[in-house]
Amino acid sequence: MPAPSSLRRLVLTLALLGLAVGSATAEESTPAPSDSGDGTWYAQALARGRAGVNVTHFWSKGQMLRAETVVAGHRVVTIVNGEWYYAYDALDGRGIAIRRDPAAIALAQSQGRPFGNEYESLLEQGAELVREEDVLGRKTGVYRVTDEIGQRELWATLDDLHLPLRIEIYDRRSTERRYTDYLNWQSRMPIPDSFFEPEPRVTLERIELDEYFARTLAHGPVGPVPVLYARLLHVKKKN
Repeated sequence: MPAPSSLRRLVLTLALLGLAVGSATAEESTPAPSDSGDGTWYAQALARGRAGVNVTHFWSKGQMLRAETVVAGHRVVTIVNGEWYYAYDALDGRGIAIRRDPAAIALAQSQGRPFGNEYESLLEQGAELVREEDVLGRKTGVYRVTDEIGQRELWATLDDLHLPLRIEIYDRRSTERRYTDYLNWQSRMPIPDSFFEPEPRVTLERIELDEYFARTLAHGPVGPVPVLYARLLHVKKKN
């Protein structure tokens, strides 16, 4: 079993891979849900880059999120539910629960799904529609932003859902390219609220957000696994 520090490094690598945005590879991977009124979603994200490949499963119901990735045999789980952000290693049953920033809760409520919001994110960064493509029978728009950091390119459906299908990221400093494909989008599924709670056997250290920041600055990452979806935990304050 890898040491906690080794697992942390592996998961941080996955966090970098997960920044990428690219196209679905199977017809059933891009269904066109007619209605998202019940607020439930599922998708797989396949991330690829210089550091390797990983698959993350995402489920959401309203603003509740559960994400799972297996890293070196460890099931890394992130759950966002109400005022708490949970991150734990399901194999050894240890993790942390951090109280969320109220501003992050409010921002998430304004953005719809708690995952798969690359379309909105890239538009905020100045992305423009550069062309349209037909992907397995679906009309998609290709959106691109180029800046001093590099280039981000997104394939998203041209319907009102704007589902991300592919993200490609070029990092100017490292010259690395990273790709993420969102596969098997599903909605309108019955998911019990209990699915968005940590398993009872998991031992969680509960900490306030200010304490989490203080300990991170003083000693580095807190807990057995790092925070992967920081925007759901806190909002960066503008200078």
